[in-house]
Amino acid sequence: MNNAIFSFPHPANEPIKSYAPGSAERNELKAKIEELKNNPIEIPLIIGGKEVRTGNTGKVVMPTNHGHVLATYHNAGPEEVQMAIDAAMEARKIWSEMPWVERASITLKAAELIATKYRATLNAATMLGQGKNPFQAEIDSACETIDFLRFNAHYASQIYAQQPSSSPGVINRMEYRALEGFVFALSPFNFTAIASNLNMSPVLMGNVTVWKPATTAILSNYYLMKIFEEAGLPAGVINFVPGKGSTIGKVIFDSPNLGGIHFTGSTNTFQQFWKIIGNTMTRYKSYPRIVGETGGKDFIFAHKSADVKALATAITRGAFEYQGQKCSAASRAYIPNSIWPAVEKFVKADVADFTMGCVTEFSHFMNAVIDESAFDSIANYIEMAKSSDKAEIVVGGAYDKSVGYFIEPTVIKVTDPHFVTMEEEIFGPVITVYVYDDEAYEETLELCDQTSPYALTGAIFSQDRYELLKGYNALRNSAGNFYLNDKPTGAVVDQQPFGGGRGSGTNDKAGSYLNLIRWTNPRTVKETLVPPVNYRYPFLDKE
Repeated sequence: MNNAIFSFPHPANEPIKSYAPGSAERNELKAKIEELKNNPIEIPLIIGGKEVRTGNTGKVVMPTNHGHVLATYHNAGPEEVQMAIDAAMEARKIWSEMPWVERASITLKAAELIATKYRATLNAATMLGQGKNPFQAEIDSACETIDFLRFNAHYASQIYAQQPSSSPGVINRMEYRALEGFVFALSPFNFTAIASNLNMSPVLMGNVTVWKPATTAILSNYYLMKIFEEAGLPAGVINFVPGKGSTIGKVIFDSPNLGGIHFTGSTNTFQQFWKIIGNTMTRYKSYPRIVGETGGKDFIFAHKSADVKALATAITRGAFEYQGQKCSAASRAYIPNSIWPAVEKFVKADVADFTMGCVTEFSHFMNAVIDESAFDSIANYIEMAKSSDKAEIVVGGAYDKSVGYFIEPTVIKVTDPHFVTMEEEIFGPVITVYVYDDEAYEETLELCDQTSPYALTGAIFSQDRYELLKGYNALRNSAGNFYLNDKPTGAVVDQQPFGGGRGSGTNDKAGSYLNLIRWTNPRTVKETLVPPVNYRYPFLDKE
């Protein structure tokens, strides 16, 4: 019996590899891209540790070349979803009782496998299947995934070490139990790291999951699942169940064993989940935990004292990296009239220097958006701007889906701060700019705060500290992740725990202990060493 009192130390963030020409990692990644591209695979469901093939299949294609098939995947039906629930609940009996250090050891082994043996594989799968360039893949599917796994072990150490005080003759303990049911994990297409964390953070705390991956991220997510298995994750702890959301959801929400939802995706979907749970609460054994990060209409706000070149760089990086398909991507900007001409000049120069193309060519700053549905939606917003007398396309505005789903980086300038592209989430390489009078700084701060139902990320630029502080306070509730003189993207695990409020989610801060503690169900235990044997208290005695 290992009776060590163990604490995992504070790790360092995983270093980002450069993939510069001639580097070993570049050569390895290129070779892996060619291997995955030219050898399509079949992706089964994985339920209770066993591969399940339903015959109801779909295709994984490249966003940058949608005629190229990377894999065929099987879709789950109601029977398979119930199998996954049953497998999870059976696995929970042993997994929830396993010493937490053993669970953490598995997550740390998964991190090490990704950092070494499978780094190129996971990055290549993310690039090909999700349309990321080498840098965007590296900071996501390698570095952030590794960081989540390593830092969570450290956070778990901190949580389990938090114990109540004890009075003389009494021993008090806090037991951090797993939730009583299973966790339904729904992961998005845009971050492989999120797919990992939506499962592995509850799992580390003794929970089990039924995992529905986004259909447009199945390739990288399947490799993640295989890595978890190689790291020693027991059968049934995570059950990999691709399929149609409505089919899977009906079985999930009908189960009395639903213990929680761990979600990243659209606000509307998350709100529907909340309604379903609320309207059928009596069927569940316990109140399901609902943890979600949803939409955003993320902003960049500038004061007239802003460093113009830094502001322009924040716009081009914050709005156009990964084609604007980050939850945190800059989507609206408020720029003072006096500095807009200079900002516009620098943004145009940056965009003119961009190249856009297939992920297999490493020189491109931008690639394609994820699929045809996203392409059509984004193009529709661009056309709305083109046809309005309240909007002007000042950069980009073209798009083409003949080979891949390519949309030019687009800047829309509006005269109406409530124009549709200032208010609605677009999730593509489009940013809308409202140019305001320099003297209307405070009124425009209020406008920024009140315009959007979301509150995920935001940034403010000012070289005047008094005005910076004024904006900091005015926008206090406008963003869960707030940036001073920097773009509103690029949160790093342990440095900027991520999540937002209002319509952007429950703000449970992935990348910190705050998320992990949501997956615990604490039990207080009091042991009295010598219990009383007489009901009478001293105050009852007569004078």
